[in-house]
Amino acid sequence: MGTLPEEAASPVKVLVVDDEIPIVEAVTYNLRKEGYATLQAFNAEEALALAGTEKPDLIILDVMLPASTGFEVCKRLRQASRTPIIMLTARADETDRVVGLELGADDYVTKPFSMRELMVRVRNLVQRAKAAVPDPDETVRAGDLTIEPSRREVRVAQRSVDLTPREFDLLRYLAAHPERVFNRQELLDAVWGPNAYVEDRTVDVHIRWLREKIEEQPSAPRRLLTVRGIGYRFRPVR
Repeated sequence: MGTLPEEAASPVKVLVVDDEIPIVEAVTYNLRKEGYATLQAFNAEEALALAGTEKPDLIILDVMLPASTGFEVCKRLRQASRTPIIMLTARADETDRVVGLELGADDYVTKPFSMRELMVRVRNLVQRAKAAVPDPDETVRAGDLTIEPSRREVRVAQRSVDLTPREFDLLRYLAAHPERVFNRQELLDAVWGPNAYVEDRTVDVHIRWLREKIEEQPSAPRRLLTVRGIGYRFRPVR
């Protein structure tokens, strides 16, 4: 009996957002040549709707959009996801770039831009995002914390810690991305699964339980930190 063929990997999906149709078409054409799947949006409303339903792997976002701005779109996107964002601007000064980066954009390209340079930036961000996904079997070491997924063991300063399966998965995910800030929905998607029917406050409860087990003073945590108004991040302690 022959073996079944391996399922082909889905192409990386890129959302292109710009109100200038020629730019959208040119960028889309070059992305497709590079093997990417593409989505198009010409205003903020379309961009947010597609980002929510299609879950692109990367977004190319113009600063100037009808009835809104790319800054506002970037800000709203960052409330729900960490999808890599490259912003486009027609202004050569650093003001737009600084504002965009402060709102969470990952990269910036000034118009008129080299299409070849844009493709390189897309490729680099996609590779960086893939590298950020932790190997499910790889031992995680972050400061005095060691997590061994193959044995489902956790040690803090050489002290063994007994965790529930969900606590283990949540801690492993946060510790594999030290200092990165995650909102509750991102953690729910990564740990409980994107289709799980649970309230976002479930994350808060599990964080509280984890603090009771891995922090010397749960009320003054040093490892599992709250980022007010956003979510949580893990800080290695040595």
